[in-house]
Amino acid sequence: MDNQLAGQNDSSQPTEKISDVQPTIMVIPFVQKGQDLRTVLEDDINLRIAITKVKEAFDLRGYTTIDFTAKLKAMKDNNIFLTDNQSDLKSKIIEMSGSDIYVQTEVNVIGSNTGNAVTVILTAYDASTGNSLANKVGESGKYYTENIGKLASKAVDSIADDFLKTMNTGFRNLVENGKSILIDISLSEDSDYKLSSVIGSSELPLSDEIEVWISENAFKNYYHIQGVTDVKMIFDHVKIPVKDPETGLNYNTNKFALKFYLFLRKMGLNPKKDVKGNTIYITIN
Repeated sequence: MDNQLAGQNDSSQPTEKISDVQPTIMVIPFVQKGQDLRTVLEDDINLRIAITKVKEAFDLRGYTTIDFTAKLKAMKDNNIFLTDNQSDLKSKIIEMSGSDIYVQTEVNVIGSNTGNAVTVILTAYDASTGNSLANKVGESGKYYTENIGKLASKAVDSIADDFLKTMNTGFRNLVENGKSILIDISLSEDSDYKLSSVIGSSELPLSDEIEVWISENAFKNYYHIQGVTDVKMIFDHVKIPVKDPETGLNYNTNKFALKFYLFLRKMGLNPKKDVKGNTIYITIN
C-alpha cells in the first residue's frame, strides 16, 4: 500500500501565492508538558519529518524560511540559553530568529487494527504579538503501513494550500492595518508631575502632549484611549506597522516603546519603560 500512498503525495504544484510583503517564517515543534524544546525533535522522528515537510511546503511556495534546528544549534553553541522555562525558551528562539511568523506543528499517530493514521495540527502566530493567524488540522487517512513519515507528509499535503491561504490573509491584514499594542502610562508616587500638568512650549497638559504624539506616530493614526486620570493613562489599542516604513525591516513593540521613551526624555521627563509581549508600560518619575 506504500506505493499507492506515495503516489497520492504531491506538494510540487503549490497554488497559493505569497503576499506583496513577504513574511519570514520559522516552523517549530509543539512541546507537550514534560518535553524540552531543545531535544523534542531528537526524540521523535515523526515530528522531525512533519517539521521538514511543513518547511518544504513554504519553500516550494517562495517563502523565506528560517531553519529551526540550525537556529537552535547556533544558540546552543553560543550558550544563549540561560533558563529551562519552556515558555521563555520558545520566546528567546523566536526573538533571535527574526521571523515574522512562527508555525507550531503537532503530530499525533493513531494506530489500530484497521490501519495507521497521522493527524498534523498547524497553527501560525504573529511573532511579535503572539496573535493566531491560521489554524488547520490535516489527516492522512488510514493505511496499512508502518511508514509514519509518509503518513505525516500526506497529512501536511492535505491542508498546505488552505493553511497558507488563511495565513496569508491574516498577515496581509496586519500589513495593511497594522498590529495592535497596549500602552499603560503611570506616574510614580514621587513624580513632580500630573497628567494634567502643563509641559512644553505648546502649553498643553501632559496627557494632551502624549495623545498628540501617539496620534502622529500610530500606524494610519489609529489609536483608542481607554481612560485618563491625573496619574494614569491607558491606550488599549495603538496600531504599529509590521515593517519599518523607513528601512523595511521588522518593526516591533520594543522599537515603538523606544521611540516613545525618547519623546518623553526630550520633554525633560524621567520615564522608565518596560515591554511585555504587546504591552508597553511607562512610569514617569
